[in-house]
Amino acid sequence: MRETLFNWLQPRIAGARVLDLFAGSGALGLEALSRGAAHVSFVEKDRAAAAAIVALAREWHEESISVDCSDVLGWLARSPGEAKFEVVFVDPPYDANLLAATLEALAVRQALAPDARIYVEHRAREALPELPAGWRNVREGRAGEVGYHLLAT
Repeated sequence: MRETLFNWLQPRIAGARVLDLFAGSGALGLEALSRGAAHVSFVEKDRAAAAAIVALAREWHEESISVDCSDVLGWLARSPGEAKFEVVFVDPPYDANLLAATLEALAVRQALAPDARIYVEHRAREALPELPAGWRNVREGRAGEVGYHLLAT
C-alpha cells in the first residue's frame, strides 16, 4: 500500500508541507521526508511512539520535523491555522471512530493548501464517511481488511 500511495503522491511530495496525524511509528511522514518533503508535522498521542519518531529524526540528523505528543482532535482545535499542508496522512485507530471527526476538523481549521491531498485508511468493510464540502475522492484501493483513499480539496 505504501508504494501505491507514494506513486500517487510522487508529483506532490517534493517541497511539500506534510501533516502525519495518528502518526504511530511515523513511517508515512518519514517516507515523505525521504522523498523530499520540506517539512513534516507529526501528531501522535502515545508518548513512546512520539519519542521514537524524535529519536529516529535525530539519528537521521533531520531537522525538518515537528512532533507533538497530543490528541489529534485537540491538536487540530488549538493549533493555529497559519501552516497550510499540501499532504496529510490520516490513519486513526479503527475502533476509535475518529475518521469523520478528524476530516471535519481539518476542514474547519482550514489547515489545507488549495488542492491538497489527504490520504485516509479505514476498515474496508466500513464506508468512507461523508466528506467535507468541496472535497472529493480521487483514488482508492483495498488491501485485505484495509480500505485506502486519496482525497482532494
